[in-house]
Amino acid sequence: MSKRGENIYKRKDGRWEARIIKGYNDQGKAIYAYFYGRTYREAKDKIYSSMPYITGAATGMNDSSCEIIFTDILDSWLKNKATRLKKSSYVKYFNLIKNHIKPSLGHMVLTDINNSILAAFVAEKFISGNKITDGGLSGKTIKDIVTLIKSVLRYAKKESFISEEILIDLTYPQQKAKEMRVLTKEEQAMFEKYLCTDIDESKLGVLLCLYTGLRVGEICALTWNDIAIADHTIKVCRTVQRVQNIGEATQKKTNVLITAPKSIYSNRTIPVPDCLISILESFKPMLSDAYVLTGKTECCIEPRTYQNRFKSYVAASGIRDANFHSTRHTFATRCVELGFEIKSLSEILGHSNVNITLNRYVHPSFDMKRSNMNKLTYLH
Repeated sequence: MSKRGENIYKRKDGRWEARIIKGYNDQGKAIYAYFYGRTYREAKDKIYSSMPYITGAATGMNDSSCEIIFTDILDSWLKNKATRLKKSSYVKYFNLIKNHIKPSLGHMVLTDINNSILAAFVAEKFISGNKITDGGLSGKTIKDIVTLIKSVLRYAKKESFISEEILIDLTYPQQKAKEMRVLTKEEQAMFEKYLCTDIDESKLGVLLCLYTGLRVGEICALTWNDIAIADHTIKVCRTVQRVQNIGEATQKKTNVLITAPKSIYSNRTIPVPDCLISILESFKPMLSDAYVLTGKTECCIEPRTYQNRFKSYVAASGIRDANFHSTRHTFATRCVELGFEIKSLSEILGHSNVNITLNRYVHPSFDMKRSNMNKLTYLH
């Protein structure tokens, strides 16, 4: 229950509203900051946890101590998101804020953040061409940061830290697209020949990725329970990640976590090609809950270890260097070459829409382009 003089009230919609004077306008009229909570205590706590300028506001002083500093809103937003995000996402946002946003923008007054300020920030952080210099960031990271900042500004408006939402509309500098590694048909044949020689569970996993497009974390988390040999299907419902520990009382800097897949679209069922069924049958253990890559129930291989193992397979097979994600790009490219319907391919890869599949994972070879061009005929 609110106390007299606190300015904390229960609203008709059931929420509690707290307000304080954060300053005065030129006419001497009070300017209020509003805070909302599901309970009286939550609304009251927001005043003290989210408003470091509370002392200045309470005295009615219209000076810099009454202005909201961007770093405090960033902290408040992150605290608000802590219980709603996957741990890996929280760690990503925490590091983007700590390493990039706060050092450049954290000292600024919230209302001073605008398009011009962010455009200068983007220009400073962006990579020139493909060369990373002076801590330059990739286009993907820059866009992630700006998306995060937009979310923080919407939160500031929703929680009444500001009266009007600060709208951001940026044009990003052009960046040369990174060429993705796709195995040629000849390289894939050589690689598969190597994998099938003295094949074990680990090599089987790479072969599965070449023919299903599984991500490295997904294959590491795959158990034999997820493979229905009779139905020729694989169910993807987990992934393995190594995640940084933040604010935890432990000597470990990171932990290996088994979590839900990357997105709701990544939770999917994939048909297995008939050519792999006999190989899968020969490896299926007595314990159906064992991990595919280890044959054991108590431990899985973490992605970093498996990526290093993959590198050793590539070197031993005699093909040009490639990283693990190239198996996914190779799978998508082979599917397009064979005439797969794009919507089906997109769902097999676990994408939210076909544009991601076409723009990021389809790499037609020159032979495929020539074949398509030769389909043209004279009009007369």
